[in-house]
Amino acid sequence: MVETAKKIDANTFAFFTRNPRGSKAKQLDETDCKEAIQQMQQAGFGKLVAHGAYTMNLCTAKQEDREFALQVLCDDLQRMAYLPGNYYNFHPGSHVGQGLDAGIGYIVDALSQAMALDYPVTVLLETMAGKGSEVGGRFEELKAIIDGVGKVNVGVCLDTCHVYDAGYDIVRDLDGVLKEFDRVIGLDKLMALHLNDSKNPFASHKDRHECIGKGSLGLDTFRRIVNHPALAEKPMILETPNELPGYAAEIAQLRQLYGQT
Repeated sequence: MVETAKKIDANTFAFFTRNPRGSKAKQLDETDCKEAIQQMQQAGFGKLVAHGAYTMNLCTAKQEDREFALQVLCDDLQRMAYLPGNYYNFHPGSHVGQGLDAGIGYIVDALSQAMALDYPVTVLLETMAGKGSEVGGRFEELKAIIDGVGKVNVGVCLDTCHVYDAGYDIVRDLDGVLKEFDRVIGLDKLMALHLNDSKNPFASHKDRHECIGKGSLGLDTFRRIVNHPALAEKPMILETPNELPGYAAEIAQLRQLYGQT
C-alpha cells in the first residue's frame, strides 16, 4: 500500500482493516508493518486514516450483533497498534428505530470498552449524511459520543459529501460550517477529511460520492478546502469512484489548487 501510494504521488492513504463488506481480516505481518513504517518515514508521509468495516454497527438493535461489532472494533484497535500513532475511522452506526439517545449510548459503551487498553491510535467518528437512522449526521451527535467516551484520542473525520448531504453548506459557507463545528465540537477534534464530491443536491440526506469537481460541490469548493488554514495541514483522503489512474489525476489536481486563493 505504501509503495502504491508513492507511485501516485500520495503522502497518506486509507486502508480497510478487514473486508469492508464482511468481517474477515488478513493475518498480521509484523515485519511488513515495520517496513511500511520505515518507508513512510523516509518519504515524509502524514498520518494514515484506516477505515473500519461498513458492516460494523455498534448500535444495532440485536445484542448479539452489537457484541460481534465490539469484538471487531477491539481487534481493529489492537491491529492498529502495529502502525502506532495513526487514525482509525469508522461510521458510528445506525440505531434502526431504537432512537438516537439509545444509539449514542451503545456507541459510547462500545468505544469505552474497546479503548480501555489505550492502544496508540486515535479513533475518528465519520460525519454522516443522515440517511435513515444513521448516527452522526449532526455535529451534536458526534459531540455526545466524544463527551461520553471522555478520551482525548477521539476525534472526527469530516466527509465533504456527507456533510453537504446532511445539510451543512460547505459550498456557499465553508467558514460558517467550520465555525459551527468549532462551536459544537471544537476544531481541535477535526483530525482528517474525506474529500468527495456529491452526486446529490444539498441536504438530500443520501450518500453517493462523485469525482472531485464533477458533482454538486464543484471544484471551487475543494480549492477553498485545501487552502483553508484550519484544514490544509490535515490528512485528506479521496473516496471518489476511481481506480488508481483517477486517484493520481485527482491528487495532481488538488496539488495544483493548493496555493490558489
